[in-house]
Amino acid sequence: MPADSKDGSHHDSPGLDRFEMVRRAPSHRLQGAVTDMCGFRETMPGHFRAIEYASLTVPLVISFAEPFAIGLGRDPSDNDRFASFAAGLYAGPVVIESFGGTCCVQINFTPLGARRFFGRPMSELTDRMVGLDDVLGVDGIALRERLGNLPDWSTRFAIVEAFVAHRLATASGTQTEIVWAYETIVSTRGRTRISTLAEKLGWSRKHLTGKFSDAIGTGPKTLSRIVRFNHALGLSRQANSAWADIAAGCGYADQAHLVREFRDLAGVTPTTVAAR
Repeated sequence: MPADSKDGSHHDSPGLDRFEMVRRAPSHRLQGAVTDMCGFRETMPGHFRAIEYASLTVPLVISFAEPFAIGLGRDPSDNDRFASFAAGLYAGPVVIESFGGTCCVQINFTPLGARRFFGRPMSELTDRMVGLDDVLGVDGIALRERLGNLPDWSTRFAIVEAFVAHRLATASGTQTEIVWAYETIVSTRGRTRISTLAEKLGWSRKHLTGKFSDAIGTGPKTLSRIVRFNHALGLSRQANSAWADIAAGCGYADQAHLVREFRDLAGVTPTTVAAR
């Protein structure tokens, strides 16, 4: 069970002691840009596999040990090894394998926060993992070396937060119209028509999609699918939830439409997701 530490971190203790995981919520300096930070270290050898569904998280992973094997929408191959990297939005399942020797810090950004932090078009990160030196240059390499020499997670989190806060404080803001469109999609749980957004902005759909892809990493239609899927996923975890009711409540045409979206964004059927 997670336990709170003095610095606000949460320590998870897996039953088989296969890994150590420490989570920390961001301070007010990172609110809206970072959802959380995580320290992860495997403590025994083995072959471990996890699947992450499509989400609005843009992770930055800073590794001090062995790499992960990561496949987008498929099982990873021997060539799909990644240590320190950033990954943009991906509208599908991500398969992650490790082999008992990983140790890293992960910072989970919101799409808007990631655009400000990385200071580049997020389309450059979409559907891919990009090495730390490519996204942060020498600053990223220096940060990794510094973190690797520190003795504990709390100290690492403090250094990471200061690094992220500094970059955010000196970053250019995201275009107001894009922030509004993004927040509208999220607040309406993906049920706002893209044509309506474009009309209210006085833009064409093509112009909106181009600007949105640059800032967020996907077009507004794909983002809406991910938002709607995650809302349905959350509803499915509530007691006595019927899939037909979830489909109707989330704006899917019918239950078959919901099933297709789950296959695309989670890689499995809704019932398989529920069983997990």
